[in-house]
Formats: sequence, structure tokens, C-alpha cells
Amino acid sequence: LRQLDSKITATRPLAFYAYGIGVLEGYQLPATQKELFELLFGWGLPVCDQVAVASGMQQCHQRYQELAQKRALLPYEIDGVVYKVNDFALQKSIGFVSRAPRWAIARKFPAQEKMTEVVAIDVQVGRTGAITPVARLSPVFVGGVTVTNVTLHNEDEMRRKDVRVGDTVIVRRAGDVIPEIVSVVLSERKSESSVFHMPTHCPVCESAVERAKGEAVIRCPAGLFCRAQVKESIKHFSSRKAMDVDGLGDKIVEQLVALGLVKTPADLYSLSREQLSSLERMAEKSADNLLSALDKSKATTLAKFLFALGIREVGEVTASSLANHFGQFEVLQSASIEDLEKVPDVGPIVAQHIVAFFELEHNREVVLTLRKLGIHWPDVSAVSDNDQALSGKVFVLTGTLSTMARTEAKEALQLLGAKVTGSVSKKTDYVVAGDEPGSKLKKALSLGITVLSEEDLVALIEKQ
Repeated sequence: LRQLDSKITATRPLAFYAYGIGVLEGYQLPATQKELFELLFGWGLPVCDQVAVASGMQQCHQRYQELAQKRALLPYEIDGVVYKVNDFALQKSIGFVSRAPRWAIARKFPAQEKMTEVVAIDVQVGRTGAITPVARLSPVFVGGVTVTNVTLHNEDEMRRKDVRVGDTVIVRRAGDVIPEIVSVVLSERKSESSVFHMPTHCPVCESAVERAKGEAVIRCPAGLFCRAQVKESIKHFSSRKAMDVDGLGDKIVEQLVALGLVKTPADLYSLSREQLSSLERMAEKSADNLLSALDKSKATTLAKFLFALGIREVGEVTASSLANHFGQFEVLQSASIEDLEKVPDVGPIVAQHIVAFFELEHNREVVLTLRKLGIHWPDVSAVSDNDQALSGKVFVLTGTLSTMARTEAKEALQLLGAKVTGSVSKKTDYVVAGDEPGSKLKKALSLGITVLSEEDLVALIEKQ
């Protein structure tokens, strides 16, 4: 529905089915869910005509099977059914777990499968040079969307499924989300079909590809000399968790690279108003906003800058560990593999990737240019891992924080040596619970993990 051209939006009228009432004043609420539907229908609101009352699990299962059979005939997409307790008084008594009601449970249908033909197999080059085979399909409508492309992941996976151009394949959307090829219909295979071979040279820059021992992925080693990697590197560099350049979307990046205006991340900070205004759908006001966002992004942190560089295997946590351990970018840049392996989360493979990145003269030139163009960050004092106040402690954040963003809380904890993860386990030391915490809080309580309020977190950070 979100289209720049409102005429396109008008051809896609949004409709809804009413399922509940938020606030009801001056009227007696019905006693059951079924009676509520009847009330809503009587008021002229659209309600789903497939709702039914069942008694016992056998009838629930029977209704599930009936809907599964008629699923394709319905004028809207469904991916399952929801079993609800009909009586509102019982619903209130049963209550909620976090944000989810205990009195309702979803039951999904098996993923829909359709047959179609593989019309071509192409390869795509990603930000780190990974070359991925992609099957181009005759358009097939499955699971509510038209599928035309399916990733084959890597050479080994493609060989395992033995997918070839011209094959008839069975396609489904895993979890009704990600399209995948389930299998090849071998009885339909043409006699002249041939095995697809991965390229020996990058399809974009023609550099000889490499496959490291123990890896399934083949890569183009050209780095920022490869136009495909430049495009993806710029997208990563400007992303929210990296340099956070607001307004620099994928389409703009693609235009900038295609026109030769941007060949490295450093080129972003040399763009002029005239160059930006010449892009499609980029008026002068938009150009000014983007220039302002680029200027604002120059003030960052060492950890974010390291993450933005896109060094293989260096994610947010590793970038933060590197920043804390070395303190100075220049020290990190000249670090040996042995020095790097002393950093938490950095093993021999990651250390090799970091050293290899800074050994390339082109990468060092890009970094130097970025610094000259004004990229800066507060000084970080190198801290021994054992000296950091929260060294080795594992935190999980859940719920909404009122005094700071979750990303700010994460950065503050990482600067103190803590590791912030996304899931609760026995290895978790603290769970910070903001407003409306999720299921992580319940799991923390069940495991006996210490739960901190937002006030506790602020006090802990300020104390250090």
C-alpha cells in the first residue's frame, strides 16, 4: 500500500474483518466471542463468515481440516486457524502471558506447495564477495505471493538438490515466508538437461573466485574493486546499526554506484547538492536532507565505525570488543593475528580476516580518506578485559526503555565489557526489563536469573 503513486494505492483497497472491541461505552458487552461477532455484524461491520463454535478438541480438529481443504477457495489468504475460549468471563480468568493471551492459540497449516519450471540459474555477488546461485522460476502463486526467484544458497546445496535449468520443481514458502525449492520432479526432467557449474570468475568484475577450506561459499576476493560488492558495502556502511545515514535507501545507493558517483564509502561524504539533485525522485529538499544526514553521521563511535567497514565476521559485538580492547584505531589497524586473538569473541579465522582487510592498501586509503573527511569518535581508553566493570557478564534487554533507546543501553553495557545477547539462557547473568516486557522476562524468572529494572540499569551504568 505504501506507494509514491497514489493511483497504484487506489487499486489496492484495504479492507478488514472486525474481531474485537477496544472500548465500549453505554452498551452491555456480550458474554461470548460468538455473540460479539453477531453484534458486530448487526452494526454493519464486516466479520469473517468462517468463524464457528466447536466443543472439544475433536471438533476443533475437524474444523481445522475443513478450513485446510477450502483454504485455496477463500477470497483472502490464511495460514492457519486460531482456537479461542468462547466465554469472555473465562478469558478474563485465564489471562495473558506477557502480550499473548492464554485463552487463544494459533495452529498453522502445512506450507503450500506448487510446481513450476526453472527458466535460468544466475549468480549474485554479496557484500563480502559471497557468490550465491539463484534459480529464476516461471512465476508461480504460492502461499499468497507470486514467486519468481529462489536462492539455492551455495554450490553444495545446489548439488544436493541437483537443480538444473529446465527442471520442473516443487516450490513452497518455508513458514509461509521464505520461498524454497523442496525437490526436483525427476520424471519431468528433459534428457538434454545439464548440470549447472558455478563460475570460476566473478560475474561482475571477472576476478578469479576462491573457496576457502571448510567453507561452502565461493567468493570474489576483489573487495571494493568489485562493483557488486561496492553497492552492498555502501548499503551496509550507511545502515542504522553502522553509520546510520538517515534517508540513504537502497535505490539511491544503486543509482549512485551505477552513475559512478560513489565507488567507496568515502565518496558519500564528497557528494554535492547538484549530484544528489540529479538522481531520480530526488528534489533539492531531499538532497539537502541527505547531505545533513551524512554530516550528522560523521560523529560516531569506534565500535560502529569498525562494524561499518564490513570486515568479514566482524559483527556488532566483535566490533565493540575490538574497540574496548585496543582503544585506538591505529593500534588495531596494525595489530597482529596473535594480538587480535587476545580479544574476546576473536578466534584465529576472524583475526585472519581483520589482518587481511587492513593489509589491502585500497582499504587503508578508504579509511584514511574517511578520517580526513571528518569521521570521528570519542577517545576510547584501552581496557584490559579483566579490568572492565562488567567483563564476562551476559545481559538481555526486554521491553521498552523510557530514558534511553535499546541501542544506547546496549552500547553502554558493551563499553563496560558486558555481552548483550538476544535470548535468555542459563548463561545469562541479568535481564533488564522495561515497560511491557516479553516472554524473556518469564523465562528469566523461571531460571532464577537476576532481573533489573530500567532504574537499576541506569544506576549500574552511572556507578561505573
